[in-house]
Amino acid sequence: MSEDSGQEKTEEPTSKKLEESKKKGQIARSKELGTMFVLIFSAISLLMYGPEIGKGLYNVMGRTLSLNRNEAFDTTKMFAVWGEVADALMFPMAMFVLIIVLAAFIGNTLLGGFNFSWEAAAPKASKMSPMKGFKRMFGPQAAIELVKSLLKFGLVASFAVFLINTYFDEILHLSLESAPGNIIHALEILGWMFLGLSCTLIVIAAIDAPFQSYNHNKQLKMTMQEIKDEYKNSEGDPQIKARIRQTQRQMSQNRMMQDVPDADVIVTNPTHYSVALKYDTERAGAPIVLAKGIDEMAMQIRKVAIGNEVPILESPMLTRALYHTAEVGEQIPDQLFTAVAQVLAYVFQLKRFNKGRGKRPTKLNKKLPIPDAYKY
Repeated sequence: MSEDSGQEKTEEPTSKKLEESKKKGQIARSKELGTMFVLIFSAISLLMYGPEIGKGLYNVMGRTLSLNRNEAFDTTKMFAVWGEVADALMFPMAMFVLIIVLAAFIGNTLLGGFNFSWEAAAPKASKMSPMKGFKRMFGPQAAIELVKSLLKFGLVASFAVFLINTYFDEILHLSLESAPGNIIHALEILGWMFLGLSCTLIVIAAIDAPFQSYNHNKQLKMTMQEIKDEYKNSEGDPQIKARIRQTQRQMSQNRMMQDVPDADVIVTNPTHYSVALKYDTERAGAPIVLAKGIDEMAMQIRKVAIGNEVPILESPMLTRALYHTAEVGEQIPDQLFTAVAQVLAYVFQLKRFNKGRGKRPTKLNKKLPIPDAYKY
């Protein structure tokens, strides 16, 4: 949809888009960073364990090339010699390989973190398509890789010439040294030259890693339409949700209007607010709000109340206080209990008077005790 709309991808990817890209194996990766780590730590490992490996190789060669006559004709002796070879080289070679493996893991997960995706590992027909392969070979990404390769070649070649010139006399002097000192010395020179050449890749990795991170984020950027579509798919269509909320409000209002005939009194503003109150004398507790509304809803509450002969009293301050602080189906706040009690007492006395069971109640006090915090 975003491609058809022609919108530019200017928005940052959402967390859902990032999570989906990880599942597909699409994460930021820098091959140069991984290569740099492997080569540098290989050089460090060679400097650490190279002398020991050199001594071991020298001893192994000396041992295997100096078999006596009995050992040469003994078919089981060779296995014993191989055991000696293993004892001499097992530990330094194992440590050498272990350091390289750890460096490879760290270097390849430093950017983008560790991630494994079956979807990325699955075979895809597009990867075997000659046309798409041709596009990859001559596309923008291939051009970038070509520039990087040329830059690496030029940088490494230049530094290699510098190192050869630096160690040239030392390399020539190796022929004058005796074994095994010359072997160990040669490995040290090799290690330092290897480390120097590997360090040149720091420049390439320092450029490539931020670029790969930027390029990955750019590829995942979204259009406004994509964000809206994602929100609709995850949260639901806003229009549908609005209709659902409207329907829920309508159902709630219908239930509320059905309870108005059971109210003991309706207090009004008198034109903008209406609140229906009910006090259950058989149950302990404060009066309950059966319904409330403003404007048109307030008018409907009054119409239902009139049709069911529910008393209606004007008390603007109390009505506004009840509307703003009490919820439908819940008890009124304790701070308004005294004012509501006076209203209910007046209504109950008036009902008894109308039935001929008592005297006419005194007129309701217009200034009911409403706390300042409840005055709206």
